[in-house]
Amino acid sequence: MPRRQSRKRRPAPRNQPFSLIRVRRRVYSPVPPDGGNKGRLQVMAVNKAVILARGLGTRMRRPDPKAPRLDNGQARMADAGIKAMIPVGRPFLDYVISGLADAGYREVCLVVGPEHDALRDRYTRECIPARVAVEFAVQERPLGTADAVAAAEAFAGGDGFLVLNSDNYYPTDAIRDLRRLGRPGLAAFERLSLIRESNISGLRIRQFALVSIGPDGMLERIVEKPDESEFPDTGAEVFVSMNCWVFGPSIFRACRSIKPSPRGELELTDAVQYAMRHWGERFQVLQFRSGVLDLSNRSDIAAVTERLRGIRVAL
Repeated sequence: MPRRQSRKRRPAPRNQPFSLIRVRRRVYSPVPPDGGNKGRLQVMAVNKAVILARGLGTRMRRPDPKAPRLDNGQARMADAGIKAMIPVGRPFLDYVISGLADAGYREVCLVVGPEHDALRDRYTRECIPARVAVEFAVQERPLGTADAVAAAEAFAGGDGFLVLNSDNYYPTDAIRDLRRLGRPGLAAFERLSLIRESNISGLRIRQFALVSIGPDGMLERIVEKPDESEFPDTGAEVFVSMNCWVFGPSIFRACRSIKPSPRGELELTDAVQYAMRHWGERFQVLQFRSGVLDLSNRSDIAAVTERLRGIRVAL
């Protein structure tokens, strides 16, 4: 009998690393509304980040006689409510984008308003990033964080992606760990650590979304704007959300399915709970005991400037 030839495996292209090929074969599959993939876990590659920069900056516009004196550049951006462009050594958003590049993200989408020419000019003319590709998505009206995320659907293109605020500077390890998570999840920050290592007061933290974590490390519930009764007794360990998430494409359907909250906004936390409740989406909680810088009002500018001093920025 003629000898059977063994079938050779076609080698991978030399210009395409094997790890990239493997990741492409293992892509997160969103849970459909019929629950057909409920409980199924697949790896989700995340190299994209969506920065929510559409906010009106109402608190930042508000005069604060107790705040340290602002320079002309800071005052101009604070008056316009464009928090991400407030100079803190250099525009605050430069630090955020540089941190994303340090954590391994390669594509960034800025969700902006139609009037935000300063943001577009910064990253398309004045300072074009080399380490990440920057795109823009327009949220026509400030209808809430869920509506802002929905504006980035074309950018996501069916891939997993990070969502974060433009007025927060997160620890690099937090956004890096989320990128490596491989499934939907969020970064939750311990309350006392935030007070100790950030510029955030205990009173302000009580306005953040409260995170309830199950024994398996998965999100059980998230409460936006909790009242006093929602917080555990003094001394208990409390984790809050700083709006730093990894999502799969199913979040867009959830964002389109919710109704405005009592505040009249389409809240991202409501979209998360809708996905959990209606088609069994699960979110893993990564717990951090570290600080997050928050640039919400004029009194934050000096403190954030000081804490960012010496931080290397490479766009």
